[in-house]
Amino acid sequence: MNDENAPSDATESQESLELPAIEFQSPGRFAVHNPPSQSGERPRAEPAPFILGAHPNLERFSQPEQARAHALALLQQAQRSLCIYSHDLEPWLYHHSSVQEACTRFLLASPRNQLRILLRDTSRATREGHRLLGLSRRLSSNLQIRKLNPDHPSEELGFLLADDCGLLLLPEISQFSGYALYQDPARVRLRRTQFDQAWDISTTDADLRSFLL
Repeated sequence: MNDENAPSDATESQESLELPAIEFQSPGRFAVHNPPSQSGERPRAEPAPFILGAHPNLERFSQPEQARAHALALLQQAQRSLCIYSHDLEPWLYHHSSVQEACTRFLLASPRNQLRILLRDTSRATREGHRLLGLSRRLSSNLQIRKLNPDHPSEELGFLLADDCGLLLLPEISQFSGYALYQDPARVRLRRTQFDQAWDISTTDADLRSFLL
């Protein structure tokens, strides 16, 4: 039986011919650059190695990763209360899975634990989404988010308070630099008074309320 798809004798004879050697010269070693991950998730953050209530020194920082490390250390070690006073819930600092996990553990550790967040501007968080906003939808009983009263004078800064002795301060909200304190009850008491006064006259934001419903 003839197979019309079988190669002809002429083709076989041509393929059987020895092909001439091809001279190849290696260009040398080269690096392979893989494209960055498209997931958008940053590497897992690690907390700063300082103990809340025991480390007496002021720790300055000037990079976002350093600020997040101090924030994470305070969030992970807090035992009773957390307060965040913020312009727009700074995504570069707080919109991270490690921060969300630390806040979740804190809130689930005791029904008495409270996380309060005061924002000057809620539009960015509600428009772009934020991990702590999502968390507040699930744990609304002990995580509250409110908006600073626009008629009340307030400083253009941001801070995080952990219990009665931990403080992370951002003196300029447009900058990454600031400092962290792990054992300074006096300064924390002053900032806590400032926070409580602003909280007492804070408002509920329509966009934020509709997002959390």
